[in-house]
Amino acid sequence: MHYFVSDIHLGSGDKAEQRRVERLFLDFLAKIENDAETLFLVGDIFDFWFEYKQVVPKGFVRVLGRLAELSDKGVRIVMLTGNHDMWVGNYLTEECGIELYTKPQTFMLVDKTIFVAHGDNMNIKGQPILRLMNTIFRSRKLRWLASGLIHPNCFMRFGKWWSGKSRKSHNDDYGPEVLDYLVDYALEYGLQHKVDYFVFGHLHYAADVKSNQRVLFMGDWHKKPSYVQLDNNGEIELKFYN
Repeated sequence: MHYFVSDIHLGSGDKAEQRRVERLFLDFLAKIENDAETLFLVGDIFDFWFEYKQVVPKGFVRVLGRLAELSDKGVRIVMLTGNHDMWVGNYLTEECGIELYTKPQTFMLVDKTIFVAHGDNMNIKGQPILRLMNTIFRSRKLRWLASGLIHPNCFMRFGKWWSGKSRKSHNDDYGPEVLDYLVDYALEYGLQHKVDYFVFGHLHYAADVKSNQRVLFMGDWHKKPSYVQLDNNGEIELKFYN
């Protein structure tokens, strides 16, 4: 079985909320342990992650330990970074055995071609400000300068503020129309490439869109936890976890 999950946002909310979501995710990892071949972490697993050469964010030890244990048992763990955890280094790979990707990827699983991406920084040609912000935040030079010039305590304080501001942009009142630009991306991409399924996170709205392409979106684990499951017959399904 192959599992996909996104937008856990570990570390967001007050202490009680942080612990509640952490326990929920740990429970999910325990449930899939016996049949998981691959676990895809499709971005924003952490609410904010910035990795210095010798320093990583405080917390998450239970989750990181559990992921390392799953990896040691032979579960392939793949992480595609999102806009909240794009500043990863080699720590998660060296300590937890996680394959890391910073761009959308296509995977062949049980004879199905799966396009996987967090969903940020995609189909934004008509949004120059957003494109500029993405270029700045993803700049390796900026990351190098920040890690050398800014004390970790200061940068983590900024990161938590920025992450909270970004998270608040996801209103509770929006509907399926919020998915349209990524559905359009999938339809256009599918004209040029053979893809069986698209899997996205980012928008905090869980949905299984069936049109000319099958596009699955996973939601936010603080509100309505969901995940995608691909079985060994190539059947894919969006599921909710509670």
